[in-house]
Amino acid sequence: MATLGVNIDHIATIRQARLGVEPDPVDAAFICERAGADAITVHLREDRRHIQDRDVRILKDTIKTRLNLEMAATDEMQKIALEIKPYSCTLVPEKRQELTTEGGLDVVSNFEHLKKFIAPLVENGIIISLFIDPKKDQIQKSKEAGAQFIEFHTGKYAEVFNTPLEKEEFENLKSSTAYAHSIGLRINAGHGLNYNNVMPVAQIEHMEELNIGHSIVSKAVMVGLEQAVRDMKSLIS
Repeated sequence: MATLGVNIDHIATIRQARLGVEPDPVDAAFICERAGADAITVHLREDRRHIQDRDVRILKDTIKTRLNLEMAATDEMQKIALEIKPYSCTLVPEKRQELTTEGGLDVVSNFEHLKKFIAPLVENGIIISLFIDPKKDQIQKSKEAGAQFIEFHTGKYAEVFNTPLEKEEFENLKSSTAYAHSIGLRINAGHGLNYNNVMPVAQIEHMEELNIGHSIVSKAVMVGLEQAVRDMKSLIS
């Protein structure tokens, strides 16, 4: 059974719209945990458009579940991760101009850099996941680079859900998950998952955790954050 990691970035997006103090993503994390979230994910971006350094530090010291820090593979982020030591780090591609992460990390083209980047994090007890597209060469290189987990970018699946292309993309997720498991990787998934398309992905064998943010926060505007998390948890369970 897949578990649920709740990404609370967009709680911070609302706060940063006024550069104020509310809503506080730390408070949101507590609500998510109370509602059944198994982990809390935050993306500390280079431009600090939503999550701030103080958020990550306070979350590390206060939440009861696991803190997953999404970040780019830069010297600045490596230094922060080694200081704070979250439970896990998920390395993602990052562009200043993008609204959200547009695709998976190209591990094949950046293999040597990523291998060197990952080593000190693993040596300090931080679990490393690479956010990649479900492709065999990216999966293999993720293993060789030293990651313990991969997180499949499910954006393409979400885009073609309820179209003739859905089955093909879903079968690719299934076969990619099976291959990753066969070479000793553990598998998470996220991006574009919502209350309509999440159930098939949650039922894939060896899929461990789904990281979901925008859809939950969007529903929370209507029904409240605790109810939104409970509803998603019910679907994937």
